Amino acid sequence: MKQTTTILVVDDHPIVRAGCRQLIMQLPSVKVIEAETGEEGYRLFQETYPDMVLLDITLPGIGGLEVLRRIRANRENAKVLMFSMHEDPVFASRAMQGGARGYITKNNAADHLVEAVEDVLAGKTYLSPDVAQQLAMLNIGAGTSALSDLSRRELEILRLLGEGKSMTEISGVLGISYKTVANNLTQIKSKLAISKTAELMRFAISHGLSS
Repeated sequence: MKQTTTILVVDDHPIVRAGCRQLIMQLPSVKVIEAETGEEGYRLFQETYPDMVLLDITLPGIGGLEVLRRIRANRENAKVLMFSMHEDPVFASRAMQGGARGYITKNNAADHLVEAVEDVLAGKTYLSPDVAQQLAMLNIGAGTSALSDLSRRELEILRLLGEGKSMTEISGVLGISYKTVANNLTQIKSKLAISKTAELMRFAISHGLSS
């Protein structure tokens, strides 16, 4: 490990970033850099190649799952710890499938964040206890969650739709074609047994996907 460990914190709430920075700075020889959007976070990752990224899953613009995908495409061995308000194990499952080294919820971050950061920096995998238990239950009863069949891309599109973005805007945010967005929405509707886009928006909001 380098003499100074650089950790990039990506979260859109200044108070949350300040709290994370205060906790992380308990570790020796740590430098913390911050970003408040997915776009800024990915840009800083490219510029600094930090030792670890603490990445919120719900961000304005491109969300955490899409940022994770881009980071992993850029540097396959990147160490990313997902940090989220979502306790639904589907989000943890998608993050870990996408290459995250850990997943921790904001409900227990004060107690476990430093431990999680240390584990991920050491090359270990970390799941907060509440998420680990729920993820195990999800795996036992695979398919019981309405969201479990959605891909990371589909979850991201559903999140942006829940924030009121049009298909054209979603296309621009994710850097994909309008047709790709439309095709994904068709797949989402089929998987969730929802026929109308307006109902999809309500579904996204009711399941806490929108910020």
